[in-house]
Amino acid sequence: MPPKGKKSQAANKPKSGEDEREAPLQAVILADPFETRFSPFTLERPRCLLPLANTPLIEYTFEFLANAGVEDVYVYCGAHREQVEEYISHSKWKSHLSSPFAKLEFIQSTSHSIGDAMRDLDTRGILVGDFLLVYGDVVSNLPLEPALAAHRARRAKDKNAIMTMVLREVGTHHRTKAQGTKPVFVIDPSNDRCLHFEQMPNREGKHFLSLDPVLLSDHREIDIRQDIIDCGIDICTPDVLALWSDNFDFQAPRKGFLHSVLKDYELNGKTIHTHVVTDHYAARVRNLHAYDSVSKDIVSRWAYPLCPDSNLVQGQSYRLQKGNIYKEEGVILARDCIIHPKTVIGRGTSVGDGSVISDSIIGRHCQIGRGVTIQGAYIWDHASIGDGCVVKKAVLANEASLGRKCTVEPGALISYGVSISEGMTIRGEHRITRAKRKRSHDEGCIRSQPDTSIVGIGGYGFEFEDSDEEDEDEIVDGLVTRGHLYNLSDLALSAESISTLNSESEDDFEPSHQRSEAGSFVSIGSVDSAASQHAANFDHDAAASIYDSLVEGHESANIQLELTSLRMSTNASEHQVRRAVVVSFVKRLAQLMKSGSSVRDAVAQVFGQHKELLDRIMFDKNSSSKVDQVDFMVLLQADLAHRESGDSILLSAATKLVEMDVIEEEGMVQWWESHKSSDEEAMRKVRAKTQQLIDFLNESSEEESDDGEEEESE
Repeated sequence: MPPKGKKSQAANKPKSGEDEREAPLQAVILADPFETRFSPFTLERPRCLLPLANTPLIEYTFEFLANAGVEDVYVYCGAHREQVEEYISHSKWKSHLSSPFAKLEFIQSTSHSIGDAMRDLDTRGILVGDFLLVYGDVVSNLPLEPALAAHRARRAKDKNAIMTMVLREVGTHHRTKAQGTKPVFVIDPSNDRCLHFEQMPNREGKHFLSLDPVLLSDHREIDIRQDIIDCGIDICTPDVLALWSDNFDFQAPRKGFLHSVLKDYELNGKTIHTHVVTDHYAARVRNLHAYDSVSKDIVSRWAYPLCPDSNLVQGQSYRLQKGNIYKEEGVILARDCIIHPKTVIGRGTSVGDGSVISDSIIGRHCQIGRGVTIQGAYIWDHASIGDGCVVKKAVLANEASLGRKCTVEPGALISYGVSISEGMTIRGEHRITRAKRKRSHDEGCIRSQPDTSIVGIGGYGFEFEDSDEEDEDEIVDGLVTRGHLYNLSDLALSAESISTLNSESEDDFEPSHQRSEAGSFVSIGSVDSAASQHAANFDHDAAASIYDSLVEGHESANIQLELTSLRMSTNASEHQVRRAVVVSFVKRLAQLMKSGSSVRDAVAQVFGQHKELLDRIMFDKNSSSKVDQVDFMVLLQADLAHRESGDSILLSAATKLVEMDVIEEEGMVQWWESHKSSDEEAMRKVRAKTQQLIDFLNESSEEESDDGEEEESE
């Protein structure tokens, strides 16, 4: 028997360990990444519930958290909150009998960016210890214990070590690395501390890394790494949330939060560390290229045990057959149809005589006719494909239907319930939907007149309208870098895993503003150029600079000087300059009105004090065609189209602009008559009150004309 003192010490050890583990490991799932890369599908369904290898995306995220030993899970909902809650509430994750989590709660919010969500979490005060921050599109079989242990050990020694990023080593030429912007991490190998983060090309469009000389003098050794990619898995402390709250300009986790915290280390004293893994699988399904690649990895068993025959969802019955073919029970195949390797087919699906399916994922209860060719495509539940159709590298969503002898070219996206008449060809750039785009928590406005030129007579669907008026407000630091998605047709696919797909650094959170970006799943990435990166930089930097100057009360001349400098450094167009002015002016108007100013007073303060700046962005004063003035008014109208009191603001602003002679009477009338100002219901609605100004201008013009005729007759 050991001495009493020793026995007492031994007894105390487990108790001490229990004390350290009193706080449960918590996790936050951002179910809405606040971007539009999966439009038009996300107009009607949340992205986290889109099927990946016939299993909802968020199921993979839950599996990862369960394997990591998470006890409390908070699902942060954005768009389509009701659908997310409905699905999870009826899943095994919410069941008292089968859920590995002690707590699973939903957080409802009106946030419109990652930054807003993080500040909201800080306000709620529900995260009391270390927690994981992940997204509802993470697919990973990584064991997280080593990363958690390293994080806790650092935390025990230094309370200023507030976050650990899980990164994945992929090599310098791995096919999963981004083709456009690439993240660069500067790391101290002695303690895995991240010293600097930057994207290449940087905001100036250059490929030069700008390092503070202090980093070189203070650290004996540094690693500059571009061979690692971001898994979208962060181990955080509550101090992370406090920093977000202290800095309201932070909007994105990497380009905003990470970059700024590292830059301001001398001020905040907080350190962020890395945990680089060299094996296992980790990926984020950030875009359609990622969707395609991760799907193929799952089918090829690179992410095992995350594969179809693991049957992650209750009721699934997939079985693996030779050649990585997975079929559920109840599949009906004609005798002479051909199913090639790497194909998944769900329950209740029937395939007709002579049809050939290869490298594709087919959902449940789909009807595939005779003589159909499906190659590299994704057909979701209850879709119908008529005899003789050809579908290659495209996506058909739930209940979409193709008539006989239709051709769907690589890259096409056909959304929920769309019906295509027989004999139609859907080109690769087409994105067809039933719903009009309206990025809000109740998005999805059903229209009544189908576009027969695309879907054919008797078909039902519309070309997706990706207007960017509501996105202008969301041009904030770190939200999506533009134009560096991928072109699947040019991708040289190797036999190795796509593992940890997508190094498109984290700033893919920015809403996609250009049609080609969110568009085709084959031609995603056609705008991968230095010019588009420059343009993206200008849009954000110029709007932010003008807005700050308006808040601080700078004179027009000083604002114009900085604007000119930005424009020259990025080769921005005059249209971009006008758009930046509109975005910043409207944002300032909204701020003043929120603080109690009337519409008229706010307009007088913002527009009235900057005639010089406004005059210098219009170059058509001596031209009969007022192209620049019309462009400015259309931009202003579009920005106000979905704002509260937008119609009143537009009337007041238009009147002020005419009074100041910034917009000439002819320019205002030409704007009113322009098809751009009236081609959508929202645009027509917001300009309705301005009819009285146009009537007044027309009457004045007629009176002047009459007076001139009288003088001539005299």
